[in-house]
Amino acid sequence: MRIFESNHELWLARPLEEVFDFFADAANLERITPPWLEFRIVSPLPIAMRPGALIDYRLKLRGLPLRWRSEITAWQPPYRFVDEQRRGPYRLWWHEHTFERRDGGTLARDRVRYAVWGGALVERLVVRRDVAEIFAFRAQALKHLFDPEGGLEPAVPRAARTAPALRLIS
Repeated sequence: MRIFESNHELWLARPLEEVFDFFADAANLERITPPWLEFRIVSPLPIAMRPGALIDYRLKLRGLPLRWRSEITAWQPPYRFVDEQRRGPYRLWWHEHTFERRDGGTLARDRVRYAVWGGALVERLVVRRDVAEIFAFRAQALKHLFDPEGGLEPAVPRAARTAPALRLIS
């Protein structure tokens, strides 16, 4: 199984605890997920975030309805947590979120390791672009939500988004 890695970082002009608290509320995931995924949390809210917490979602990926379950496997407030797919479209999905104080705000990083059915060809032709678009949308949504001036930044058109840092790790 080939594993790919995608890395993203975003500086937000807000205190570390405020940014982490936003991510600690699973309901906020819907606010930072692209609407074209039709993403909905189906687990009862609120969800007590801790190691072992399970979160169930419904979404559409390229028009196909899917169910996804993730488990919180690491929980270290306010600096880090990890969610891992337990059921869903990937062979492997491991997503580490880290947060650090930086330049009067918070540097939020996402590190995702994933494997796909169909291997490198499907990853290169389809999945890499999807992952890039999802994280580009997420960055725009977070910038808007945490903008200290409260101004709306223009949305990045889907076709104009750039690919994230990506590398093959096995």
